[in-house]
Amino acid sequence: MGYNSLRACVDDLEKHGHLIRIKEEVDPHLEMAAIHMRVFDAEGPALYFEHVKGSKFPAVSNLFGTLDRSKFMFRDTLDHVKKLVDVKMDPTMVLKKPFDYVGSSMVALGALPWKRRAGAPILYGRTQISELPQIVNWPMDGGAFVTMPQVYTEDVTQPGIMKANLGMYRIQLSGNDYIPNEEIGLHYQLHRGIGVHQTKANALGRPLKVSIFVGGPPSHPLSAVMPLPEGLSEMIFAGALGNRRFRYFYDDEGFCISSDADFVITGTVYPQENKPEGPFGDHIGYYSLTHPFPLMRVHKVYHRQNPIWSFTVVGRPPQEDTSFGALIHEITGNAIPQQINGLHAVHAVDAAGVHPLLFAIGSERYTPYQEVDRPQELLTIANQIFGTNQLSLAKYLFISAHADNPALDIHDVSGFFQHILERIDLTRDVHFQTNTTIDTLDYSGDGLNAGSKVTFAAVGAKKRTLLHELPAGLDLPRPFNKAKMVMPGVLAIEGAAFTSYAEEAKILADWCEAAKNLAWEGIPLLILADDAGFVAENLNNFVWVAFTRSNPAYDMYGVGSFTQFKHWGCTGPLIIDARNKPHHAPALIKDEAVERRVDRLGERGGSLHGII
Repeated sequence: MGYNSLRACVDDLEKHGHLIRIKEEVDPHLEMAAIHMRVFDAEGPALYFEHVKGSKFPAVSNLFGTLDRSKFMFRDTLDHVKKLVDVKMDPTMVLKKPFDYVGSSMVALGALPWKRRAGAPILYGRTQISELPQIVNWPMDGGAFVTMPQVYTEDVTQPGIMKANLGMYRIQLSGNDYIPNEEIGLHYQLHRGIGVHQTKANALGRPLKVSIFVGGPPSHPLSAVMPLPEGLSEMIFAGALGNRRFRYFYDDEGFCISSDADFVITGTVYPQENKPEGPFGDHIGYYSLTHPFPLMRVHKVYHRQNPIWSFTVVGRPPQEDTSFGALIHEITGNAIPQQINGLHAVHAVDAAGVHPLLFAIGSERYTPYQEVDRPQELLTIANQIFGTNQLSLAKYLFISAHADNPALDIHDVSGFFQHILERIDLTRDVHFQTNTTIDTLDYSGDGLNAGSKVTFAAVGAKKRTLLHELPAGLDLPRPFNKAKMVMPGVLAIEGAAFTSYAEEAKILADWCEAAKNLAWEGIPLLILADDAGFVAENLNNFVWVAFTRSNPAYDMYGVGSFTQFKHWGCTGPLIIDARNKPHHAPALIKDEAVERRVDRLGERGGSLHGII
């Protein structure tokens, strides 16, 4: 089967108990997002909001809220699509096992985009931006945003759908200096295909045509976030995954229109025409702040008959995009490791906001004639990881050798950290990249998109046994003398509020000098935090605080630290200063009054009774 619309998907999910209706009128300002997050936290169903205050259009969210529900939606095509991705990564697989790929090849042939205007459902009606659901997710958001858009652009030098880009970049519908119904904000980060298209359009002095699709079959938004192999079109992927060809046409102004979408917003982006966009509560768990981003001049807003507005909520993980990530991993499998020679596995740690923290497992094959006692090939692999697509946005990379423990689970956060910390030589195995790019949404650096990276590479036999409890009689020097055990080998230390780098560098230098004679054996990593108890409470808190609130080159110190021939190391524990800094973006905090309003839906007779 294949859904021909979002409505068909909603009906199917409801029929099989995967979706419930919210019958009460709900406020798009904070309340809908709060409902979504409460149900997601309960691993609940998809949500259909029948009555959205201020809009005539209903809305749906949490479609991808669990991996099981996502797999259910694509139950007839998932295995074929996995094989298509495998073939794109390694075409010789077809030669090795031709009969395994016959059905998948037919799916691919039937997935080519279909240009057809006659009878296109999207031509049913027109509306304007202010009539769409004006959903605001977090209290400090700068306005209403589209959070599940499919943003379509074409290469002005190679027009046509086969060279087009379909990505998911948030759209600000209201607020700031945008002229209502005439202007909206287009936000995209580094390493996105739309950036290449805008650069080419700017070079020619031409406006970039942008089409924003909302809704449509669920294969469409998933395709917009897929890290597809080079040359595999998002529209072909959408057709294969949805078992329905991507239907499209060009309107009278030359904009590409998705025939099956629920809404399509068309507009143009002119060279160097920006306006302030944001703030927006983002997926790392903090607000992305207000910055100039491309202004899109709205041309038309199309909608189909009985359309449904699709949205999601992002915030500190886990959220619905966590399940997106799990589904992407389910489909792509070993796609990324196959791109980098010697790489066995790579994992972006969701609880740390994805980009701040990567784990990797690689080979060590450079000197098979002798015992490997120092990272060699691992460092080559690490450099390739930092140069590969969106992996290049990472800040912290921990990489181990496959041969040291072939059974090591890269998704076991505690186990992986312990493996590294047992083996790492902190005088040798810490490698920085300074004054470089990091994720646009990460404000731990020294400017927008700017920061540093570090690789921790560990090979060989265990060098130390990690302590599981605080050493008896550990007397830490002031002012950082309150400690909690986070996990074996990792200690959280509480300190006074951060003041300035100049001041803190002196304080920490003095502290490290005073601490150098303590019995540190078995504790290689210290996390300096505003609240040691919060960091030590669970692993998710640890990775979120440690790796989202620190810039490696600025915030790493060490007991017995030194610099020799431009290389930094330390003889005692390494310290990550993960306290809040004045330049950091504020963390996301829910509105308690709104939370209390949501409680009523869980009461007897409410739409969410028995779920929240």
